[in-house]
Amino acid sequence: MMTMQTSGDTVVKERVISKLKEPGLYKVVFLNDNVTPMDFVVQVLKDIYHHSEAQANAIMKEVHNNGSGVAGVYTYEIAEQKGVETTVIARESGFPLGIKIEEE
Repeated sequence: MMTMQTSGDTVVKERVISKLKEPGLYKVVFLNDNVTPMDFVVQVLKDIYHHSEAQANAIMKEVHNNGSGVAGVYTYEIAEQKGVETTVIARESGFPLGIKIEEE
C-alpha cells in the first residue's frame, strides 16, 4: 500500500509493507489406554487421518509403546475438528480413546 503526503513542493512517498503470518500448526495426539482395541485405532488413523495401513500400524505401536503418538499435524481448526471427530467415533463405539491437541 502506498500513501502520499504533500508538503509545499515536496512529495513524500511512504510504502507500508504488511506481512501475513502463517497459521501455527498443531499436533493431534492419541493417548494410550487399556481398553481401546489396537485395530480400532488403526482404522481411525486410516479413515480420519488418511494414513496407509503401514503408517497407521506404526502410529498405533508408538501410542501403545510410548503412551502417546501423533496422528497428524494441521492448522488449529483442522486439528480440533479431527480430534472431535475421533472422540465422537470412539465414544459411539464405547471406547475411551483420549485425544489432545498440542502446538507444534
